[in-house]
Amino acid sequence: YGLLDEITNSAEEGMSLTHCNHAAFAVRRFSLWASSFHGSLFPHLTLSSDEMVAEFSQMLDWSDSALRSFAWHPHTDKFAVALLDDSIKIYKSNSSPTPTLKHRCQRSVCALQWKPLCGSALAVACQSCLLIWHVDPASLSTRPSSGCAQVLSHPGHSPITSIAWSPTGSLLVSASPVDTSMMVWDVAAESAVPLQRVGGGGVTYLSWSPDGSRLLAATPSALFRVWETRMWTCERWPCLKGSCQSACWSPDGGCLLLSMQGERVIYALTFSDLTGINNTYSSPVTAFFLMKNHLKQLFCPPFFSGSSFVLRAGDSQADNHPSVIAVFKTRSSPVFELLPCGFVMGEAGAEPRFMQFHPHFQHGALLTVCWSDGRISHVPFYFSSAGLLGGDSPQQALASNTTNPSSNKLYTEQIS
Repeated sequence: YGLLDEITNSAEEGMSLTHCNHAAFAVRRFSLWASSFHGSLFPHLTLSSDEMVAEFSQMLDWSDSALRSFAWHPHTDKFAVALLDDSIKIYKSNSSPTPTLKHRCQRSVCALQWKPLCGSALAVACQSCLLIWHVDPASLSTRPSSGCAQVLSHPGHSPITSIAWSPTGSLLVSASPVDTSMMVWDVAAESAVPLQRVGGGGVTYLSWSPDGSRLLAATPSALFRVWETRMWTCERWPCLKGSCQSACWSPDGGCLLLSMQGERVIYALTFSDLTGINNTYSSPVTAFFLMKNHLKQLFCPPFFSGSSFVLRAGDSQADNHPSVIAVFKTRSSPVFELLPCGFVMGEAGAEPRFMQFHPHFQHGALLTVCWSDGRISHVPFYFSSAGLLGGDSPQQALASNTTNPSSNKLYTEQIS
């Protein structure tokens, strides 16, 4: 009987191992099928980390660009620019030292943003983490140590493609295309609270309204959400042809302009629960790039609410044909409309990669353009009252603009 018992036990063990192998194979097949199905729903998940950053960065052609990101300080005349080698330089008017920021975690820099109401804190979106640099504006050092940077990270939340400070600087929100949760950071405590909603396949772009009451969160799919930040509930907007590429808010937070992939259309959302707002003013200065079949970027300065214009960068089809930035005025009341205003010419062979308005330019609007050849140019638009050409002094004109912003006009409009 001993031999028969051994044969029986061996057969049972073989059957058990066979069942385990079949179960493991089935689990693996299901895992591969689920991964393939998820990838078919959200094709961006099949991209590498750098490819994903290039796909969702606000800097056009991020992979080959000499400039990776750019950010004006919200209150002073200084800006930060990220370069191809992932170093960051800080430039300030009337200041000779130019600090250079480098850190071992500072790789694949995709976005920069200065903290509001603070002169020293700069948030940097990197491949694997968030860096918060604290650079003393009075320091003469040109190479701050890596100890001046906080490193913030969360499992599964990388690469980071967009960041947004709240207008008060108390909260910082970060987004990753592979994470369906936005991370709301308390930087001082180095802690984060995830805000997750099902659908969309991740979060690619964030934009906080100037009044702090709302936060736009775009996804890689044809879906975006607008969060209200008091109770942190959101409105879901799924009925669009393509993903949201970029957006900008009016200074009062009552109007949101959006551009969608595959469409040469600007969508405008208005919010009617604002109080104490004069809705007869024109909408803010807004800028956007026209890239192939869709509008890539939208920008506006947060401080100005008078007569306004939109800027559009046209594609240069050949090296000897410079890109053209078309200037438009916009009006939101009684209906949203665009009015042609003028043109800004680029240099031959150079294409605009990124645009941003100076947030605190006192005499109108200052547009900063990052070009494909690595240059950064500043284009001022000066506003004056109608009385300036009639003999009023610039000081009187500026005072008139301050008391009645809706009467502001482009100086070139008045002499044309």
